[in-house]
Amino acid sequence: MEEPAQNDIPFKEIPRENDAGASFVLQSKGEWWHAGFHLTTAIVGPTILTLPYAFRGLGWLLGLVCLTVMGLVTFYSYYLMSLVLDHCEKAGRRHIRFRELAADVLGSGWMFYFVIFIQTAINLGISIGAILLAGQCLQIMYESLYSDGPLKLYHFIAMVTVVMMLLSQFPTFHSLRHINFGSLVLSLGYTFLVVGACINAGYSKNAPPRDYSLETSESSRLFSAFTSISILAAIFGNGILPEIQATLAPPATGKMVKGLIMCYAVIFLTFYSAAISGYWVFGNKSNSNIIQSLMPDEGPSLAPVWLLGLAIIFVLLQLFAIGLVYSQVAYEIMETKSADVKQGIFSKRNLIPRIILRSIYVIFCGFIAAMLPFFGDISAVVGAFGFIPLDFVLPMLLYNMTYKPKKSSLVYWINNSIIVVFTCVGLMGAFSSTRQLILDAKEFELFSSDVST
Repeated sequence: MEEPAQNDIPFKEIPRENDAGASFVLQSKGEWWHAGFHLTTAIVGPTILTLPYAFRGLGWLLGLVCLTVMGLVTFYSYYLMSLVLDHCEKAGRRHIRFRELAADVLGSGWMFYFVIFIQTAINLGISIGAILLAGQCLQIMYESLYSDGPLKLYHFIAMVTVVMMLLSQFPTFHSLRHINFGSLVLSLGYTFLVVGACINAGYSKNAPPRDYSLETSESSRLFSAFTSISILAAIFGNGILPEIQATLAPPATGKMVKGLIMCYAVIFLTFYSAAISGYWVFGNKSNSNIIQSLMPDEGPSLAPVWLLGLAIIFVLLQLFAIGLVYSQVAYEIMETKSADVKQGIFSKRNLIPRIILRSIYVIFCGFIAAMLPFFGDISAVVGAFGFIPLDFVLPMLLYNMTYKPKKSSLVYWINNSIIVVFTCVGLMGAFSSTRQLILDAKEFELFSSDVST
């Protein structure tokens, strides 16, 4: 790697002694393995159950190639961002927020607002999605016991919202470390349960006919491919890496790389096994949630009910952790404005606003989840508009601006190639995923009792 160049226009941050968001929510006490737990929760979630669905638009070969490329590029991207953060820390500018890092390195005030807009949209979308999917998990379990019961999806979303309101009162990101370790274990648990269920389904007498063909129309095939790539981008996406590195006890230099290695070891075990087993069984009939494919509306379940029930419970529990992790940026913004850093984190002056503001935020997310219960197409839209610029473009740009590699160097050409390719992919993905959302809009119903996929 090239030697870093000194930035001439550092972004002026709020002094830490006056910054309640930094002192409270982004408290810096963690070890590298805690960062690994946070990273794993941020990336390895129930969205991996969408991987067979993403393969529908790509097929076997292109699906595996895109999955591998996305993994390599995101690991490289996050590694470069950790180097930039380490460099800024050594220069006396320890950035704990993505927006501040981007504004400092690029020397632009508008970049601060661009990043906070994208980051807020991603985090809000994931928080809403976590509540929606958790509500769906409860609904599946309820309907398996009471097929004609009176409760609807929005009732379960309300239940999840209440639980999330209580959990939202964990005061700091660092205080979630044990929860996020549990999240890591849960992700391994439900992945291997689902993989076992898929293998069982594939060899059962009720195994569905396998068809791996793509769409016949060339234009439809192209749009489906870019939509699938956008879904993969959303699955690998992590828009809060600087905030996660902020939880590390200083000096943070070098610690994030160890956390990334832990996270990507889990990714390798879970992503490939879920994608390959699910697509092998269901092919181009894969649902956007592979558990739903294993529990068809007509005919018998394709796996033991107890096994799928246990997987659903694991997914449900992990969704609470994911919702908590992606809410931290919102809570940090709130407390930067509402809390008094000179008083204790549990003082009445800070506790009451925290309870009120965090509860309002969770209630808002729960209301949107109940009102707009569609998920599959939204993942693609979020991936194209949010995760691709934040995870596949900005980190390379930040590295180039910080370290200024020579134009003849390999890293310069790799970084710029990734920027160009994923900018084009992002534009095409944004168009195709929005197109698919519009095409499927006729199926969306406000406050529906079914999740549109």
